[in-house]
Amino acid sequence: QVQLVESGGGLVQAGGSLRLSCAASGRTFSRYAVAWFRQAPGKEREFVAAVSWTGGSTYYADSVKGRFTISRVNAKNTVYLQMNSLKPEDTAVYYCAAGQQAIVVVTAYDYWGQGTQVTVSS
Repeated sequence: QVQLVESGGGLVQAGGSLRLSCAASGRTFSRYAVAWFRQAPGKEREFVAAVSWTGGSTYYADSVKGRFTISRVNAKNTVYLQMNSLKPEDTAVYYCAAGQQAIVVVTAYDYWGQGTQVTVSS
């Protein structure tokens, strides 16, 4: 069993930065791939970024490539999402999720956090 808790969301102006954290409990966390998804009001949950269990492989949605960076520190049971050059269209609730593979499919992930709100003002 893995429990995930996101933090670091907030209100930021366009062009600004935020760093989200996903803290996990459970001794097997280091064996899971972890992803960030986001969901804006009235829209489906969409893939943002993922990192393999070793941290050696990362994947990004085209919309955030070059602006967001996902990383993990297994010794701290934590995954980060550094978000730079934020745009109003990045506004959403951001969720972290853990699963067996670092892929873009929502249903591939077994464990989810409660989400953290990110709001980017223009």
